[in-house]
Order: sequence, then C-alpha cells, then structure tokens
Amino acid sequence: MDLDFTEDELHRYSRHILLKEVGAIGQARLRQARVLVVGAGGLGSPLALYLAAAGVGTIGLVDHDHLELSNLQRQVAHSTARLGQNKTESAAEALRGLNPEVRLELHTRRMDRAAAEELIPRYDVICDGTDNFPTRFLLGDACHLLGKPLVSAAVLRFEGQLSVFRAHEGAPHPCHRCLNPEMPPEGLVPTCSQAGVLGAVVGVMGTLQATEVLKVILGIGEDMSGRLLLWDALDARFRTVKLKRDPACALCGEHATIHDLSAHGA
Repeated sequence: MDLDFTEDELHRYSRHILLKEVGAIGQARLRQARVLVVGAGGLGSPLALYLAAAGVGTIGLVDHDHLELSNLQRQVAHSTARLGQNKTESAAEALRGLNPEVRLELHTRRMDRAAAEELIPRYDVICDGTDNFPTRFLLGDACHLLGKPLVSAAVLRFEGQLSVFRAHEGAPHPCHRCLNPEMPPEGLVPTCSQAGVLGAVVGVMGTLQATEVLKVILGIGEDMSGRLLLWDALDARFRTVKLKRDPACALCGEHATIHDLSAHGA
C-alpha cells in the first residue's frame, strides 16, 4: 500500500488522518478504492460528492439521462448552467471542482444487463442510486453473482431506506431478494415524478449511503448488512429492522434458481 502522500493530500485529508479508525493507512485504502455510482441524480449527487471529498481514488458514474430543470430541486451536484448536459458529464464537473485528484470514469449509458456484466467486475463497491425496480433488481442480482458489495438507498415523498447487501460472503448476510423476492407489479409503487419527494430527504439518504461505502472500504464499524434503516422525515424518526437470510431465496438460498442475468433480458 502506498503511504506516500503529498503535502496537499496531507492537508486536504488531515481530519480523516486524525481519526484513529482511519489514519494514513485508511486514507491510502480510500485512495486505492474503486467505487461505481449507478445514477447521478438525487442520491448519486451527495453520494458522489462525499466520496470525492473523502479521497476515494476512482469513482465511476453511470447515467444515460440529461439534466432537466426539475432535477435541480434535489440533484445538488448539478447547476442551472449545465441544463441539457448528460448527468455524468455535469456531475464530473462538480466532482473535479471539489477534488481534482480523484479519477473519474464516465459511463454515459443505461445500466442494462450488458453494462452490469461489463462494469461491475471493475469496481470494489457498487452503489445503487437509481429510481426504478428493474434496474434495482438487476444490480442486486449482478452484485451477488459477481461477488461485489452493494450499498443501496431509496426515497419517496418524506421517507428513505438504506441497506448493504453482501450475501456473496455467505451466511448470515442476506441478499436484496431476501428483502424483496420479486419486483412489485408495475404501477403499484409510485415514482418520485408521480408522488413527489422532499429534496433534502434525498440528500440525507445519499449522505448516509456515502458513509456506508466509506465504512465498507475502511473496514470500520458495523455496516448495514443484515439490517434495513428506515427514516420518516416528518416524524424525525429512524428505525432499524433486522433482515435475515432466507433459506428459500431464489438468489442466495440453499436451492437457488437464479444463476445468471438471463432473466433481465438483453
């Protein structure tokens, strides 16, 4: 591990290095780490900003969408001046301005089966900042099958949830299908564009997501694997629910039936 830091790096990360749980070795781990952020929108904005600020060495951004005015109520990595740009390019501009030492890999494409098979093996930690069930299930399946930890968050209206999935490490860790075995019927759960969302709620959940990523990289504390964090912003109440590994799970169970990504189409 390279512990040779420049004077600028020592100054930039001094508050990290002062922490005994991080120190110079931990900061070097962050510099070596490769994190893939899927979705450069509401969750991906604070998530990617804090990863860049923390000195994560390589950050990959996946998003095929373009920046619209309605995004700016919550997608804080972007600006009015960059309306119409692809979100990966717009977010990259913000991240470079925050920390030019971070290496950025832009994947301006939809996260489909081909992208999952190609990109996920290149990174150490995968972050789900998407807003639709097909992509969420694709990422959950792919990360388990390819042996990568998945840090997942979701928001709607005034509520958020967060967990870490690393069932590929074996029991007692559950996978995402232990929580949600199947996708809900189309139209059952509204999207943020249908039901609305308080922008600050997305910021809090994206920041919590970044915290879990840093803990996974550093190997400190207890991450959210096996637990689901629920936050109701209106009641200012956090609640943690235990998640158990399902022996009958189709993805990680004893008689699993999902062995590849063929169910997710071409």
